[in-house]
Amino acid sequence: MRPINNLIKTALEWMQDIGLVIIAIASIFAIGTEVLSMISLQKVALADLLLMFIYLEVLAMVSMYLESGKMPIRIPLYIAIVALARYLILDMKSMDAWQLVGVSASAFLMAVTVLVIRYGHLKFPYESDGKDKNS
Repeated sequence: MRPINNLIKTALEWMQDIGLVIIAIASIFAIGTEVLSMISLQKVALADLLLMFIYLEVLAMVSMYLESGKMPIRIPLYIAIVALARYLILDMKSMDAWQLVGVSASAFLMAVTVLVIRYGHLKFPYESDGKDKNS
């Protein structure tokens, strides 16, 4: 049974790596498309920069995962915060007061979550070898 488990584990790891490479290629393509759009319009807006920042964060997340095999939960939270900021910038004029408060509160709550997670990692660090004591 053990060789089959190793084969399945290896296949899943390869599938993860292929998926991550596809995400990285798609992000690079999206960045290139955005740059070409800015060049053709001869204009750079803050929303464009924030969108490119989101793509770069996705690339950083892929890179971190490929390097360490782990994905810190903070990275998707950073991406979500920037996405909410971009949403606010683009649609602020069409939002009513409660929508504006809701989106702003969501971004604030995610920022607080990042601080709590960071504090937890500093105060209660993981074991350095990454092994579970129960195994």
